[in-house]
Amino acid sequence: MTLQPHCVLEQPASAWCNSKGKRTLDFVVAIAALIVASPLMFLSALAIRATSRGPALFRQRRLGLNAEPFQLLKFRTMDTTATPSGPGVTRAGDARITRVGQWLRKWKVDELPQLINVLRGEMSIVGPRPDLEEYWRQVTDVERQVLAIKPGLTGAATLVFSNEQDLLAQIPPSDLVVFYVRDLLPRKARLDCEYAARANFVSDCRVLLKTLAAMVSPSMFHDSTEAIPLAQSRNAANHKPNDLAERGRLHI
Repeated sequence: MTLQPHCVLEQPASAWCNSKGKRTLDFVVAIAALIVASPLMFLSALAIRATSRGPALFRQRRLGLNAEPFQLLKFRTMDTTATPSGPGVTRAGDARITRVGQWLRKWKVDELPQLINVLRGEMSIVGPRPDLEEYWRQVTDVERQVLAIKPGLTGAATLVFSNEQDLLAQIPPSDLVVFYVRDLLPRKARLDCEYAARANFVSDCRVLLKTLAAMVSPSMFHDSTEAIPLAQSRNAANHKPNDLAERGRLHI
C-alpha cells in the first residue's frame, strides 16, 4: 500500500513552491549544471567502475511529491558485496563505503545524477531531501506534511544538517535508525516545512548559492554537531527533542 501524506500543511507552502517559475528555474539550473559537471561525472563513473565491482549508478526507491515513489539516482559509493541487511542510514566511517565513495560523499559529487531526477520533474533544485518509505511510515502526520512539497537536491535542512554523517557517527550502531527516525528526520521535516512557507525565487537562489559556496568551503556549513550533545548520551533513543538542534535555524 502506498503511503499517503498528511497534505494539510499547518503552514501552507508559498505559491512559489508549485509555480511555473520554480519549474523553469529547476530546468535551467539542471541543464547548466549537467553541462558544467559532465566531465566530473564521467570521471567519477570511470573511477567507480575501475575500483569496485558493480554499476556506477545506484538507484533507490524514495518518496517524492505527495508520497509518490520514484527512483532516486546517485553515484554508487558502497561496495556491492556489502551485507544487504545494513541500515539505510549511513554515517562517517561506515565500512560499506568505498575509498572512491568517501571522496564522492565528501564533495557531494555522488548527488549529481539527481540533476536527471530534476529534469524529469521528480525533484526540484531546492526542497526537502527525499527519504525511504520505511522511515516516513514511522513518523507522525505532522512530519509527513513535508511530503506535500517536491523533494530537492538541497534545502534548508540540508544546510543546517550538512555534516549529518559525522553527526550520526556519534550514535551507537544499534541506535542509529531509532535516532534518525525519532529525532533527526522530524527536525529536518519541520525545518523544510518552515522554509517552504516563505520560499520564493530569491530565497531559493540564496539556498543554492550557500550550497555551492559550502561545497568549496565546507566550514561555511552550519555545524549541526555543536547543537547536539550526543557524546554525553549513551542511548540515542533517550534524546529529548530540545537536545536536537534547537539552535538549528537557517537565516535566508
